[in-house]
Amino acid sequence: MTALPETASCSSADTLAEAARAAGKSEVLDQLAKDYPKGPHDQPQSMCPAFGSLRVGLRMRRVATILSGSACCVYGLTFTSHFYGARRSVGYVPFNSETLVTGKLYEDIIEAVHITAKPADYDAVVVINLCVPTASGVPLDKLPKQIDGVRVIGIDVPGFGVPTHAEAKDVLAGAMLKAARLEAEAGPVARPRNLVENERTVALIGELFPADPPGVAAMLSPMGLGLAPQTPAREWRDLYAALDAVAVGAVHPFYTAAIREFRNAGRPVVGSGPVGVEGTAAWLEAIGRAANVEPQKIEDAKARFIPAIRGVLAANPINARLTVSGYEGSELLVARLLIEAGAEVPYVGTACPRTEWSEQDREWLAARGVHVQYRASLEQDVQAMMEVRPDLAIGTTPLVQKAKELGIPALYFTNMISARPLFGPAGAGSLAAIVANQTKSAERFGRMVSFFDGVGTPDRAGYGFRGVPEEPKGFRERNKKLRLAKAKAEEAVGT
Repeated sequence: MTALPETASCSSADTLAEAARAAGKSEVLDQLAKDYPKGPHDQPQSMCPAFGSLRVGLRMRRVATILSGSACCVYGLTFTSHFYGARRSVGYVPFNSETLVTGKLYEDIIEAVHITAKPADYDAVVVINLCVPTASGVPLDKLPKQIDGVRVIGIDVPGFGVPTHAEAKDVLAGAMLKAARLEAEAGPVARPRNLVENERTVALIGELFPADPPGVAAMLSPMGLGLAPQTPAREWRDLYAALDAVAVGAVHPFYTAAIREFRNAGRPVVGSGPVGVEGTAAWLEAIGRAANVEPQKIEDAKARFIPAIRGVLAANPINARLTVSGYEGSELLVARLLIEAGAEVPYVGTACPRTEWSEQDREWLAARGVHVQYRASLEQDVQAMMEVRPDLAIGTTPLVQKAKELGIPALYFTNMISARPLFGPAGAGSLAAIVANQTKSAERFGRMVSFFDGVGTPDRAGYGFRGVPEEPKGFRERNKKLRLAKAKAEEAVGT
């Protein structure tokens, strides 16, 4: 294994990638680069990508997750996970330069897996390498595939190899689907819960608002189709049911590894999703063809739901100009729905890459004059917002902060948009009210900006001071020297 100090977690991506290749991780990095291509500006700003994989594992029943990485990274990931309601422990295998260099870290990981892998408690144990163990070549691929019937899934999710935490969800989802597919191909597997014998089902890929799967199931019903458990799954046996579907809907288009496993299982995959009138009609037709449904049944499904969606959109018009950006993967679908409801959407930014599964949505938006920016950076989203001056900006937390500083009403995509239904009649009526309420806030935001103008913005300024507080002479220079000396000392560790 390659010797790396613990401070390597803050090193440049190029340095870590070179170390990882030198340590034998070239195949892993090549596959990550193929599955998740970066953009022209390297990669979007995002929280640690490993959070995506951690989130997928923590949401599954009877699945334990163990992290291998620097202590500061593990602290941040576990804090964020519990903030999002993990409600279970996250395992951690600590290391130092000696255990990293001697290979003792890998031995410690094996020991931790053996201690955790109890069949009475778990169906699977997930081990996630963060940046430093990946760069050092810790070989999780050599872990036993199972212990006493408990599967062991080892994955590398380095920040220098996976662009966003959204795509990191796919790293684990794809690894689990592969393991489940190989199990099913090898022989009988556990019966999925709520399995309906001889039912032909459709599997959906993406983390969806809870009301959306039942809504999609209702739209599939006239075609004689049911809904399989979605991916990422909630328990291991759900993976078998998903793989047994007759067709797959990649409603979140960045799940490249998961799509590969469905294709390896011989399942046709359809992009886009049932949003609005045109999107729903096209999606039902595509799913029907992929599942070899009779044309009349496809028309029956459209006849039942398209008029209802059209009616809801007509009853809930949106008369506003908006910009849409985020990192969930559903940004293009949300923009389509807003436009069908009457909104003007000049710009859509997504941190996710351009794939064939969102191409239909991109073409639909482009035909209506929308600029779609894949791998969008915060700077691009902010620039678009400042040029458009929308009635409402939908985006990430820092974009919302910037918008409110400018007096522009704004909504956080993840908490406010993803927390609503998107598909079918329910989705058609879900956004109008919140857009209407928020666009009314422009005058109030203008008054707030005027009232707080200049407060707290210059360096060292603060509300309530009559003057500018003075810092001790030479304070910054002394601290800079101390930081440089500490970093130099830490770099020498393990060399």
